[in-house]
Amino acid sequence: MFNEDRFNKAINIPNPLYQSLEGRYFVGQTEHIRFGKGKNAWGSLVNPIKSDVNLFVNAFTITNHSNQPFEAEIWFNPIPPGKPRLSTNVTPANTALSPLPKPAVKIAYAEFVKGFPTRGVMAFRRIVPPQSTLASDEDGKFIFPPGGSFMIFLVSPNNEVIQAEVAFGWFEKDKREMHE
Repeated sequence: MFNEDRFNKAINIPNPLYQSLEGRYFVGQTEHIRFGKGKNAWGSLVNPIKSDVNLFVNAFTITNHSNQPFEAEIWFNPIPPGKPRLSTNVTPANTALSPLPKPAVKIAYAEFVKGFPTRGVMAFRRIVPPQSTLASDEDGKFIFPPGGSFMIFLVSPNNEVIQAEVAFGWFEKDKREMHE
């Protein structure tokens, strides 16, 4: 005879869903950012020095609205060129919570900047095809403490002006929870 009481139920859920249920997963994007004619642009997740959270980069996308490819450099903890602006296009992924959680991490961006980032590490590059969106799932493996940042730097290909957006999915955990 089959007896359901003898079995324990176990459910596996993906980590991003778990983080969203906990109110720790956020998504957002830059405004349209323009670059070209020898000037570059960037979008970044910036973890403020006094945030008391670690930033876990889960996913990013780069949308290319132009008819030509361009190169995107992925930087860890750089000092960016230009004057950054903060994006207001940020939301918790779980909008069923009340009150809605607010992220400590900010999305910053700049367009038509001279030069390249300094310090930090350019970890890898990607080519962004024309009229497309390049997506990358990182599963939270890129981790930045307070004061750290994850930047996508868009390199000017030629004299054409290109319009793009950079979007991110990330979660935040209190630094004290890291070793639990």
